[in-house]
Amino acid sequence: MADQEIPPPSQLVPLDFTSVQTVPESHLWPNATELSAAIKLDKRVSLPLIDLVSDGASELLGRACEEWGMFQLINHGISKTLIEEAEEETRRLFTLPATQKMKTLRSPGSLTATGYGMAGISKYHPKLMWHEGFTILGSPINEAKKLWPNDYKRFW
Repeated sequence: MADQEIPPPSQLVPLDFTSVQTVPESHLWPNATELSAAIKLDKRVSLPLIDLVSDGASELLGRACEEWGMFQLINHGISKTLIEEAEEETRRLFTLPATQKMKTLRSPGSLTATGYGMAGISKYHPKLMWHEGFTILGSPINEAKKLWPNDYKRFW
């Protein structure tokens, strides 16, 4: 795969999935044969599972973030109800029309990462993921006002 500079996340604009007719070159990944030749997958490897109440959990979290970029967390103490409410709000956000979500687009060169956009996957991989993201640093109230001008008080 050719080396290509991936713009910082603040400069990546998510695709409007409702209007894209073909896969843009920036998002066209190699087929499975090319991918498996480029990356040797070990089927025995599984996602790190971290028990938050165990000794050394913070070190395990750090290692999982550095080596994997993700992990599964258990015994975190967050209620199932709160998780379900957060998932419902997430669905509510990402089902908004693209024009509405773009009202909170992260500004290029902005010092804050808050808002709608794409997360940087890897500066070493020349292709982008088909995804969108929303980052909240601090209170979500300002972005909620932009997304739901008449229904933002639930974020207060």
